[in-house]
Amino acid sequence: MAPSAITETVTSTLALKGQEKPAAEAVQQTAAEGKEKTPLEAISHGILMPGIPTFPTYTEHRRHILVHMAATFRFFARSGFCEGQSGHISVRDPEFPGFMWMNPLGRHFGMLTAGDMICLEIATGKIVGGNTSRPANAAGYLIHSAIHKRRPGDIHAICHAHSNAGRAWSVFARPLEMLNQDVCNFHNAHAVYAQYGGIVFGAEEGERIAAALGAANKGVVLLNHGLLTVGATVDEAGFMFGLLDRACDIQLRAEAAAAAGIQKNVISDEEAAYNFRMASEPNALYREAQPDLEFEFEAAGGEDVVARGFENLGPLAAP
Repeated sequence: MAPSAITETVTSTLALKGQEKPAAEAVQQTAAEGKEKTPLEAISHGILMPGIPTFPTYTEHRRHILVHMAATFRFFARSGFCEGQSGHISVRDPEFPGFMWMNPLGRHFGMLTAGDMICLEIATGKIVGGNTSRPANAAGYLIHSAIHKRRPGDIHAICHAHSNAGRAWSVFARPLEMLNQDVCNFHNAHAVYAQYGGIVFGAEEGERIAAALGAANKGVVLLNHGLLTVGATVDEAGFMFGLLDRACDIQLRAEAAAAAGIQKNVISDEEAAYNFRMASEPNALYREAQPDLEFEFEAAGGEDVVARGFENLGPLAAP
């Protein structure tokens, strides 16, 4: 049974030979005795892994967001989430929350850099800055703007793509079962949009998708279409998209085995709820994304390669 609380306090003061002893505040894992650990405190044995960073200026914050957005696209490319011109990510601007950044139409996910991104006004779709050498995806704007308008408080990033496992599972118009520990990040936190309204060229379809996502869900399975995930950061939304796609793949495999008469064992609601509470938190989910993004930086030849062009982005037309 899941523990109701974890109360141990673990302090590490060991240092490798030739290194300075770490500061006590860098390794203290919990606050007062009896207080439940945060998810990052619970997973870190030794120095506490950092969560979502903060920045002294909007420019530095914007650069971080767009670099991580580009790296997330490269992770999508490596994962096989590309389908022609389909798929898009949006992220709210840190200075002007009525603006969102999106990827340009028709540029391969694996080639994107921070300097490729376009900035749009959420309310109107007006291009207000960024790289204007290519258009944004019109269907993407209709979906993303509807979601950003409906949930301005908690959603800062949205990911949508036509992944293979996501599209395959979507044809059943069923939510996922809690078949393993990882999918519990979506326990009572994902929905199914059980209509198919064709390619999104009208605002009404975007509104219906936003309504299906609901007030608190982290993802939605779109019938005959694909997957969509959201997050407090683009890192979270991107990690959750990959997780949702892999969960669809696992569900399909489990269904095939069950059809042959093999019994499925589903995680109980109590255990799934505990897993969700201890893992599906913005700082923990930001951290979950970093190994994949750091790999993309390394593969590209450094973070500066993925940041290329940021300094040349057109200024934003302040509202």
